[in-house]
Amino acid sequence: MGKQTTLAVIVGNRGFFPDHLCDEGRKEVLAVLEREGIATVALTPGDTPFGSVETRDHAHKWAALAKAHADCIDGVLVTLPNFGDERGIADALRLANLDVPVLVQAYPDEPGKMSLANRRDSFCGKMSACNNLRQYGIDYTLTSLHTEHPQSPEFAADLRNFAATCRVVRGLNGARIGAIGARPAAFNTVRFSEKLLEASGITVDVIDLSEIFGRMERLDEAATEVQARVAKVKDYLCVADVPEAKLVQMAKLATVIDEWMAKEELSASAVQCWTSIEEYMGIVPCTVMSMMSDNLIPSACEVDITGVVGMYALTLASGSPAALLDWNNNYGGDPDKCVLFHCSNLPKSIFADVKMGVQDIIGGSVGIENTYGTCVGRIASGPFTFCRISTDDLNGEIAGYLGEGEVTDDPLDTFGGAGVAHIEDLQELLRLICVRGFEHHVAMTQGRVGAAISEALNNYLGWMVYPHNV
Repeated sequence: MGKQTTLAVIVGNRGFFPDHLCDEGRKEVLAVLEREGIATVALTPGDTPFGSVETRDHAHKWAALAKAHADCIDGVLVTLPNFGDERGIADALRLANLDVPVLVQAYPDEPGKMSLANRRDSFCGKMSACNNLRQYGIDYTLTSLHTEHPQSPEFAADLRNFAATCRVVRGLNGARIGAIGARPAAFNTVRFSEKLLEASGITVDVIDLSEIFGRMERLDEAATEVQARVAKVKDYLCVADVPEAKLVQMAKLATVIDEWMAKEELSASAVQCWTSIEEYMGIVPCTVMSMMSDNLIPSACEVDITGVVGMYALTLASGSPAALLDWNNNYGGDPDKCVLFHCSNLPKSIFADVKMGVQDIIGGSVGIENTYGTCVGRIASGPFTFCRISTDDLNGEIAGYLGEGEVTDDPLDTFGGAGVAHIEDLQELLRLICVRGFEHHVAMTQGRVGAAISEALNNYLGWMVYPHNV
């Protein structure tokens, strides 16, 4: 996720429009992309006139360049400094066959520069370009305004959103998710279809808890890697009053999971977090999972694989940790507020304050002394984005919903990890969740990235994800 976004740039041109606009536009767009920290792959004036794409020959040259850099290209920017050649643009994309998101941007004309020497007609050319892309079956993204100058704040915002969309598409295509343990028997809620995920390019790799436990037992608590993990746990959270033996067990669990995930090249995981780990290892895995999520390797509870897919999409888009929470309680009589809660494995970055505690909910059944390791605290206030992904097995599709809201500072007296959320038209969303039979788990991350994720999931991955107020 720390990889720099790279866009391949197509500069459209049509010969009977002013060439100087194409030359100036290419230089300007490349400078803006560099300023935004985006790497580029583009033809040069030595390759084609003004480094543009107009003819079939130009399309072949652009496609050859794009194929040579396909491993690093996250998306394509089509920029139209003048009308542009619709066939050249579509041919270039078809020949390259990159299968990445495409953003189409058109320059605005200026009222005082509408003579033959300076008029662009990109307003019209964008429609022709999009018409051809649709004919060719190439998916594309539009800027928020029909025409936008590259130096405008609107284009800068669109570019950042598009980069986030590209990260989500690239990250989910070929993603490998780890399922650690079996689904808790009491949670039919988190059933899912591995086959639907596989058909969408997401592989689920599984490991039984017995293998995890066996590998933990073989680890010497005095081993360097175990003691190093203990130190990391102590640095991560306040562990006052937590027995050292419990920290050692957490360190062993973290060591085993990390080694397995690295070997299997996994990007995220979902864990059977109760009650086997508590009964046989004497801890909850919450802190271990929290540390993974905080390190941008999302980890979901209760083997909620599609829940962690939502977490991963949010992490890819925002570049920040994501959490999995319950839609848990109403907040008084306010129809647009609710309590988000888990018991909890939330990443440290999402909290305003946090410490290690015990798991009060299952402590009564497994013994409170076997539940050290929860992350207890209040979720930090501010804007957030939420997302739920599910496999709709009855209709044979991947579906879900997403939206944005605000975590408030409203008073809340509870345990675990919790916060009060304000979401416009919340009742409409809750009705959708119940009518469609979506799970009670929802993923969230700080910041507003709903539009970027919606574009990635709906337009490019072809999922059916309802955007709530996005």
